[in-house]
Amino acid sequence: ITSFCLWGGGSMEQRPKLREIGGQGVWTVSSCKPGFGVMQLRDDSTDTYWQSDGPQPHLITIEFLKKTAVQRISIYADYRQDESYTPSKVCIKAGNSFFDLNQITVAELDEPEGWVDVEVLNKEEKPVKAFVFQVSVLANHQNGRDTHIRQIKIYEPEFSVSTHNAIDGCINFQTVDYTSMAIIR
Repeated sequence: ITSFCLWGGGSMEQRPKLREIGGQGVWTVSSCKPGFGVMQLRDDSTDTYWQSDGPQPHLITIEFLKKTAVQRISIYADYRQDESYTPSKVCIKAGNSFFDLNQITVAELDEPEGWVDVEVLNKEEKPVKAFVFQVSVLANHQNGRDTHIRQIKIYEPEFSVSTHNAIDGCINFQTVDYTSMAIIR
């Protein structure tokens, strides 16, 4: 099942309540041209980009220290600027390590110009929990060899303390003192 949405320059505020967690992960790419690596992929500028340098598939791997629930991966691509370097087909995989990744979804990108949201949901339509997530560029427009991806964001659902309490069947405390101490182990 493939589920994605194109937000052509739309604001992030239009999206459901999610928290960007890319800073918590360790990012690696399968290859890159000098000066067009992970730093450009994650610098919050759509003027810079990661450029692969090698055969397909081109891989972006995000590893987390703990099992993490991911609901969405957003990719910023611009066909107008990048033409044959623009991804046309991406695959999202997840697993406990690099060696046991399972395909979650495949998304077709038709001349994207802006943010493309790829939902990362399991069969029960819930966020996928894993240590490792991988974005694999399977094809580019016009049969291009290398790829440009201008930005990638990875999101987990934003849970509030009161939501966790309601799910666990506990009393739903709302005081400042309680909520400030609720997450201390």
